[in-house]
Amino acid sequence: MKAKFSSYLEKLAPSLKKLIDALSSDYDYVSVLASDSKGFSIQASQKSKAITGENMTTERGCVVRVYKDGLYSEYSFNKPDVDVQAMAAKLKTILDDQIEILKRTGTEIFDTAKLEDEPIEVFTEMETDVMPEDVDLGALMKKLQSYSDKAVSLKEFMIDAPVSAKSTHVCKLFLTKNRDMRQSYVYTEGSVLAIGMKNGRNTMTVEGVSGRTGAGILDGLEEKVEIAVNAVGDMLSASPVVPGEYEIITSPEVTGLIAHEAFGHGVEMDMFVKKRALGAEYIDKRVGSDLVSMHEGANCVVDVASYAFDDEGTLAGDVTEIDHGILKTGVCDALAALRLGTKPTGNGKRENFEHKVYTRMTNTMFDSGSDSKDDMIASVKKGYYLEGMFSGMEDPKHWGIQCIVARGREIIDGKFTGKVVAPVVMTGYVPDLLGSVSMVSTDRESFGNGGCGKGHKEWVKVSDGGPYLKAVARLG
Repeated sequence: MKAKFSSYLEKLAPSLKKLIDALSSDYDYVSVLASDSKGFSIQASQKSKAITGENMTTERGCVVRVYKDGLYSEYSFNKPDVDVQAMAAKLKTILDDQIEILKRTGTEIFDTAKLEDEPIEVFTEMETDVMPEDVDLGALMKKLQSYSDKAVSLKEFMIDAPVSAKSTHVCKLFLTKNRDMRQSYVYTEGSVLAIGMKNGRNTMTVEGVSGRTGAGILDGLEEKVEIAVNAVGDMLSASPVVPGEYEIITSPEVTGLIAHEAFGHGVEMDMFVKKRALGAEYIDKRVGSDLVSMHEGANCVVDVASYAFDDEGTLAGDVTEIDHGILKTGVCDALAALRLGTKPTGNGKRENFEHKVYTRMTNTMFDSGSDSKDDMIASVKKGYYLEGMFSGMEDPKHWGIQCIVARGREIIDGKFTGKVVAPVVMTGYVPDLLGSVSMVSTDRESFGNGGCGKGHKEWVKVSDGGPYLKAVARLG
């Protein structure tokens, strides 16, 4: 079935078009982004149950952007006034005040040209299975509770297993004098968080499902329960890793973490404008071995961050960031593209209509290779198979990364020894880590649970992933 576009936005569109016409007499460029996204968040555990009618991407509101005298200004609001001319006059006063303050204070600004406004019409209702509005939340709660109950019943060391799910019907309308762009799609994610304790030690791990589809995907959580519980058991008996440099095999989830941290924020090109990313100095230079290729964009894979156009009305893209080890480009929003003299890539995203646009990741994926997972493991003399993702961070200015991995399974002479180390911190300089990649598997996966912040804020949906990689890394 198709995710039907918002009737609220359909009714709002004529008023917004009149508002754009009214403002266009005073500004060289006017756009309006209107959002109407509905969804739910639900969690069941041994201690509590919770259902809410909102999550990270539920919202309803508008934001207008204008351009005048070389400056951009924005204002967000819930809905336009019935009297469109009065609304336009009110916005003009507010927007002109913003521009005047910059002039009076002598604030240094980026020299930015006017955005292009070539005619584009888009109307997309993407395929899904179940709409969030139609989900029987009571029945879903019983299902999630059964997964939590099963998890704690499997092993004596289990103390809780929160099982959560979120689904959102995203509807966005982008208008200018020459553009009318409308999209509607559904994304869903779910996770099992297994928490265990033994001999005074406690630990946890998470397994999940995600996709640009409806709540049907949540049935896949059932098979994740035993995987998560067994992993916790391994981690409760694990030893600390002896710090050092090792051969590693990364699971697709850890591969995605590397992709996100190494070539996520590091090649968001609004950081190039501010000269805060070392990646700007590596365009058309080697950053990895010949086996390393990477794509970024809403079109490079279908997952939670896949859409038809971004929050600036730029069509979704599929950018080849790394081509056989050579860094070709980064990704950028529309204003960063103007300032850098390049084309926007469809990566201009807002946390919601009340937040500004930043260059943000969508789907960040390493390309597949030609090796089998078994051959990769067999080739390791001494090292670890890394699986499970906790968190990561990077320093775009110096290109160092830190990835916190749930666990590592020891490999000696091509065979698993049964020893597990946990947790594992992987650190390094990005070109060194990717330059050491010597094998890449034929298969790959994407993961879209959670979100990504720009620094400590501005949270948006992203996904990342790839195949199994063999590399050399520092572990601690």
